[in-house]
Amino acid sequence: MIESLLERGLPALGVEPPAGAVERLDQYARLLLEKNQVMNLTAITEPEQVARLHMLDCAALLNVCDLTGKRLLDVGTGAGFPGMVLKILVPSLDVTLLDSLNKRLDWLAETWGALGLEGIRAVHARAEEKSHDPAFRERFDVVTSRAVAELRTLCELCLGYVRPGGVLLAMKSVDSGGELAAAETAIETLGGAVESVRDYEIPGTDVRHRVIVIKKISETPKKYPRPFAKIKKNPL
Repeated sequence: MIESLLERGLPALGVEPPAGAVERLDQYARLLLEKNQVMNLTAITEPEQVARLHMLDCAALLNVCDLTGKRLLDVGTGAGFPGMVLKILVPSLDVTLLDSLNKRLDWLAETWGALGLEGIRAVHARAEEKSHDPAFRERFDVVTSRAVAELRTLCELCLGYVRPGGVLLAMKSVDSGGELAAAETAIETLGGAVESVRDYEIPGTDVRHRVIVIKKISETPKKYPRPFAKIKKNPL
């Protein structure tokens, strides 16, 4: 079922999967559902919904940005969305999955091993702390984040990782206009500018989601991101 939904849904998004990608996505979904019985990885537990609301939702990013040969960081990756899906669909993509929960990352490492993926790694860290590491500071062409935080907070957590000229792809709901308006000052302060807002419909559903594309224009001031308690108390 998952495989057939992906075979129909990916072309509907305008995504041409490379050889073996649909089979890998199917295996990934099955491993996710199996592990979810003993570890809380997803609230979505029906196979067809995993195919649509996880796999196809993440694949929609390929209509927003050319990821071929890029270096990508997925902040707050959770069960690997969207980073793992994008790696499967764009094998040349160099992917780093960052999360604060180590047991999720251990499972992801087992999973990409089972799928035979290379050029992917996991980092156990808090986003606001790892951003100050010189090996990570402004080193990525693309940073992704899905359902992690309100946009002002998300920008402070993520933009320090994006190299000037790169982009942050913030996956949001279509009613995020208020968040975007409230984040204008934060985006500018952190060295970014809104490049586009792209809405899309997930094939086979009436669900519409949004990607806010934030271009990195200049370096993020070194004092950002602040400790999380300060970010939460006084958003930019």
